[in-house]
Amino acid sequence: MYKEYSNEYWMNYALEQARLALQEDEVPIGAVLVKDNKIVAADHNRTRQTNNNLAHAEKQVIEKVINSGEKYLYDYTLFVTVEPCLMCAGAIIWARVGKVVFGCFDPKAGAVGSIYNALLDKNFNHHPKVVSGILSQECSDLIVGFFKSKR
Repeated sequence: MYKEYSNEYWMNYALEQARLALQEDEVPIGAVLVKDNKIVAADHNRTRQTNNNLAHAEKQVIEKVINSGEKYLYDYTLFVTVEPCLMCAGAIIWARVGKVVFGCFDPKAGAVGSIYNALLDKNFNHHPKVVSGILSQECSDLIVGFFKSKR
């Protein structure tokens, strides 16, 4: 019997990844890519450990699936704890991710509604479905707490 899981169900897996990032002193953002009711890739920010500012959670999971042989991700849903930045929004567009679900907004760098909405820009040829605010308080508490601890 096929059971469709809720956005909250999958976001909890992204939160697990974000908590792993926190344990590794990375910015606590986690992401999972889901297809056919299964997690295909899961990861978190790795910018500090790789010394690579481009190693964002979203990009990490998208690259894992593309490196496995997929070219376009129309049938995938990306769950990420924090609103994607412009770089990650671009990766979502170019990889043709079918749906993006995120937790909390990022008023300083968010490019899916906060400072810009790249995914709705009519100049691009791909516009994934977007759902925001899933477990937003849990997602927000994690990242806000991280930055408060650094100050």
